[in-house]
Amino acid sequence: MELITIHKISGVILLQSGLHIGAGKDAVEIGGLDNPIVKNPLNNAPYIPGSSLKGKMRSLLEARLMGERPETRKSLEKGKPCQCGKAGCPICVIFGVSGSVSTEGNLGPTRLLVRDSLLAPEDLELFKKGELPMEIKYENSIDRRTGVANPRPLERVPAGVKFAFNLGFRVYKGDKEDLLDWLFKGMRMVELDALGGSGSRGCGEVRFLDIHVDEQLRYENLDGIKIF
Repeated sequence: MELITIHKISGVILLQSGLHIGAGKDAVEIGGLDNPIVKNPLNNAPYIPGSSLKGKMRSLLEARLMGERPETRKSLEKGKPCQCGKAGCPICVIFGVSGSVSTEGNLGPTRLLVRDSLLAPEDLELFKKGELPMEIKYENSIDRRTGVANPRPLERVPAGVKFAFNLGFRVYKGDKEDLLDWLFKGMRMVELDALGGSGSRGCGEVRFLDIHVDEQLRYENLDGIKIF
């Protein structure tokens, strides 16, 4: 396939509420958190893994398209991502399919590259100075028989913090012109839903701001993006 260009898409992710993307732990130290956030092992700074953002966009777009595409609905009803491999499926074209899936024609490689989002420069400086502490949010599970609460500490990046995001978007000869529009729809859906864990309990409300495509401002925000 002939590669025409690779768009660079960049901007800012602003946290509207605390963000929790769990690191996962095999064991919890005495007095430690049982729900820590993912952090850079070199400087202990929080970041947003590319897999978290990409996976959320994909799952929301699949839910959006399942009513229009029987192939997508069939996969989702089995609890699996869309793997139809059809050239007319924006999900499979943008996000890719497993190498074991037979594709329709020459589907080509994944179009979207989602890199880890690191703290924006101003917030990174505050973090280095020790002026950007993470917050601990306590959640309670209630024993329905006794009414006793069992508190669990949840670590979060506090609201107001900014991350710099950086995406790559490959364009091959013959690609439909609206593929990039589907990406922005996915980003808007993340805003309307949530990023990371505990979204139904107040975490993970975000906004994408100052979105640039190839160093040119495309959107100041995504408020005007229509997804339905």
